[in-house]
Amino acid sequence: MDKQKFYDACNMIIGKDREKCGIGTLGEKTLHAVLKQYFEPQTENQEIKIGRYVADIVSENRIIEIQTRAFNNLRKKLESFLEFTDVTVVYPIPKTKWLCWIDKETGEVSKQRKSPKTGTIYDAFFELYKIKHLLTNPKLNFCFVLLELTEYRYLNGWSKDKKRGSSRCDRIPGDIDEIVYIRDINDYLKFLPENLPQNFTTKDYSKLTKLNLSSSQTALNVLNYIGAVKRVGKSGNMHLYQIKS
Repeated sequence: MDKQKFYDACNMIIGKDREKCGIGTLGEKTLHAVLKQYFEPQTENQEIKIGRYVADIVSENRIIEIQTRAFNNLRKKLESFLEFTDVTVVYPIPKTKWLCWIDKETGEVSKQRKSPKTGTIYDAFFELYKIKHLLTNPKLNFCFVLLELTEYRYLNGWSKDKKRGSSRCDRIPGDIDEIVYIRDINDYLKFLPENLPQNFTTKDYSKLTKLNLSSSQTALNVLNYIGAVKRVGKSGNMHLYQIKS
């Protein structure tokens, strides 16, 4: 992780067209553009057509795709790219998030407030589940970027304060905290807390990871599929898991 390189990427993207044109007015969202600049500053290696699809970044020995959400929209693209070369999917996770609200009628932007939620690498499971069938492909890797950002949302929701059901305008990154790479099955052990019991349930996993039960079920479904854990029985109506040796 290179913080100065990240700051340079932020200054390059945020300090240029977005200050001139305004938040959310450009086709490519700011977070995506900054990460693309961070991982590959040479523009000649960006936005390269490979087969039927355009890759965010192409290097000598791999493709890098930056996906800020909706991995289900990436399935066909990944299947195509993996026929040619190794692929790393970069997925940003807001460890610290600040919220600002935009009144679409007046253009007024609220003061930022800090979201109470702290993001962790466990948040990746929601997206990984959507491409579960590809996770055992040895040519597919992941790079989870934990960062601080400000999220701008429109006051256009259905609730009285117009916040629930609102649409996101843009996300502006401010700092980078950690980068976690997943290159093989051993790296998935990073998703397994050290103090798990030898035989553990979804409830045990939920308690230690701070995920809710539904998200913990999704996480263990993925970890079981790729072979990081195995089911060894049941405790009541819950599966018992062990870390696979």
